[in-house]
Amino acid sequence: MGGQMHIPNLDQACAVVMHPVPDHAAALMRQLTAIGLTVSHAWPDLPSSAISADFIFYDTDMGHDDQFPWEPGCAPMPMIALVGSEAPGRIEWAARMGADALLLKPVGSGGAFSALLMAHHSFELRRSLNAEIKQLHHRMSARQTVVQAVALLSAQGKSQDAAYDQLRQMAMAWRINVEDAAARIVENANNEGSLRDSN
Repeated sequence: MGGQMHIPNLDQACAVVMHPVPDHAAALMRQLTAIGLTVSHAWPDLPSSAISADFIFYDTDMGHDDQFPWEPGCAPMPMIALVGSEAPGRIEWAARMGADALLLKPVGSGGAFSALLMAHHSFELRRSLNAEIKQLHHRMSARQTVVQAVALLSAQGKSQDAAYDQLRQMAMAWRINVEDAAARIVENANNEGSLRDSN
């Protein structure tokens, strides 16, 4: 997870700035345009086209959950919170929405580039961690299924070692991996149980 920060190519990237007062967002939008981004303004809701944006800047003072078409913390792009009030409730909301970086208001003539880099890095790190967690859950679930299948085969009077060996043999015969073979055995056992229950 360590190493150098990857510098994204921001030229031709798209950003949406969600701010209730367009004039107050003008300095930020000028910075983003100078960096090379295509920038649009939105308020109070995101347009449907924003789903393809590369970055979202959102106001934390007036913002609320219903402005976004996704669950809090599940944005499909980096989110940068525009922070005016540092009231704990507003900061908590910004974090719950999935802020990958913060930019203090009023936005002056700098800060946007750093916020973009930090947001991109945090978003990619979070996405990588989520993929790892999902893979671990899948592996744990598959392991539990193997244990269930071995238990089902052991119920026929075999030792656990013999049952696992039988499972491996069945996987080879079916030309699938052990986890998929275990899932098939458990599913068959569940289906047979359902049939018995219905009789």
